[in-house]
Amino acid sequence: MDRESMSFDVVIVGAGVAGLSAACRLMQAASEQACELSVCVLEKGAEVGAHILSGAAFDPRALEELFPDWQDRGAPLHTPATRDEVLYLRDSEQAVRFPEALIPPSMLNDGSYLISAGDLCRWLAEQAEALGVDIFPGFAAQSLIFGDSGEITGVITGDMGLDHDGNPKPSHEPGIELYGRYTLFAEGARGHLGQELIKHFDLAAGRDEQHYAIGFKELWEVPAEQHEPGLVVHTAGWPLSGRAHGGSFLYHGSDRQVMVGLIVDLAYDNPWLSPFDEFQRMKHHPDIARHLKGGTRLAFGARALTKGGLNSLPKMVFPGGLLIGCDAGTLDFARIKGLHMAMKSGMLAADTVVAALAAGDEGGSTLNDFTTRFEGSWAHEALAKHRNFGPAMHRFGMVAGGAWNFLEQKLHLPLPTLHDTTADHAQLKTADTAERIDYPRPDGVLSFDKPSSVYLSNTHHEEDQPCHLQLRDPSIPISVNLPRYAEPAQRYCPVGVYEVIEDSAGTPRFQINFQNCIHCKTCDIKDPSQNIHWVTPEGGNGPGYPNM
Repeated sequence: MDRESMSFDVVIVGAGVAGLSAACRLMQAASEQACELSVCVLEKGAEVGAHILSGAAFDPRALEELFPDWQDRGAPLHTPATRDEVLYLRDSEQAVRFPEALIPPSMLNDGSYLISAGDLCRWLAEQAEALGVDIFPGFAAQSLIFGDSGEITGVITGDMGLDHDGNPKPSHEPGIELYGRYTLFAEGARGHLGQELIKHFDLAAGRDEQHYAIGFKELWEVPAEQHEPGLVVHTAGWPLSGRAHGGSFLYHGSDRQVMVGLIVDLAYDNPWLSPFDEFQRMKHHPDIARHLKGGTRLAFGARALTKGGLNSLPKMVFPGGLLIGCDAGTLDFARIKGLHMAMKSGMLAADTVVAALAAGDEGGSTLNDFTTRFEGSWAHEALAKHRNFGPAMHRFGMVAGGAWNFLEQKLHLPLPTLHDTTADHAQLKTADTAERIDYPRPDGVLSFDKPSSVYLSNTHHEEDQPCHLQLRDPSIPISVNLPRYAEPAQRYCPVGVYEVIEDSAGTPRFQINFQNCIHCKTCDIKDPSQNIHWVTPEGGNGPGYPNM
């Protein structure tokens, strides 16, 4: 197929904070060295920020390094965190408040801001474009380009205008080949090209299995009299007690807005568990409901988090480029913060690339200087300090794991490194050995159903296009997953993409409603048979988050 092609010094896949920070720093460093640099950023969302979702209690450390004058530039950091509450929800009615002396330092938010990550990305995109970066929203990087020596030399964007069977429609436009002397991959958690790179270059050799969680978020507008800008609330315990690890967050932002969410560790073992329904019932706890009472739900979304930490971090360097941000797994899960870590990794990647280009490299270098830079950074120091947070929770549970982390973080005891080597998808029990869970019906006031939630995510997919949720073996959902696990895709998917439908004879059939997909990647992670392969749909499709 004949394709158009474009060449740049650096191609960046993903206009999240990692990719955009890398783009900005590339242009800054080029200016410092008085050299010209061409940089492009590809974004699969219809606009920058459309697919961005984070809590977000934001640590501005990396931003202050990238743009020391960020306040004068109008960065969207308007609400500083002023007060922390950490609660243990004992059951659906009772809660215990932790005194500050017993709260691990990583859970405190002094110096952070309560922001919209989407708004931050839009602002970073403005800075990048002002510096001369080309940003192409609505173009999904679909496949890799390899050079003669096996190095990465760029990416190909997905074809537009294909029908369900992959045949060209009248509107068909072939994808574009984008070549770069270096290519940076910043797709976010479980990036599909990132997964290919990790496998192809064996980047995870010698590392623990990567681990993930699914994070839900809703944006509410609440009455002025119950709004406390800057309040940060985190909870553990109910409703996940004994079923899964995780916890909730609730942040009072600006303009009477409250951000509420639940993070559910995808290492849970009960196939009857529905993370979406756990989130919906969590909001009925009195210590959560009082913040939302009388309010209006404005937006909904969900996204996977890469949370394995240092022990699971793959090698981020490969011939021709780098993995950065959550595509690699730089999130500091002990702090439930990833934005500043992703930004720092992108900035270090930019400095490494500019140094390589200045030294006369023409691509194909393994950029090994990046490893030295990263391991000498405060980002790596944070990951090393909190390396045991997730493994302790998985191995010992909430109480004992919390005690381990308290001893390590608060008392600075030199504890040994723990490892968690079982993949999340391998944790599920069979359905007949697990406790069935009956969830209450949503009340339409605090809790809601999946269709109304998908609506609030502004998700759109052209229906006549190839399904981007590919089954490696179409028979497995019914022949394997249904009898063993009661086909858990019906429950772990937060938006009803997967259904088991029976025909008039009672014969089950697996149905994929890909139009509902909000690109959370949970299916790609949690399917016990590892049979679902998430690839990019047409560029511009998916959720359209306004300010998440």
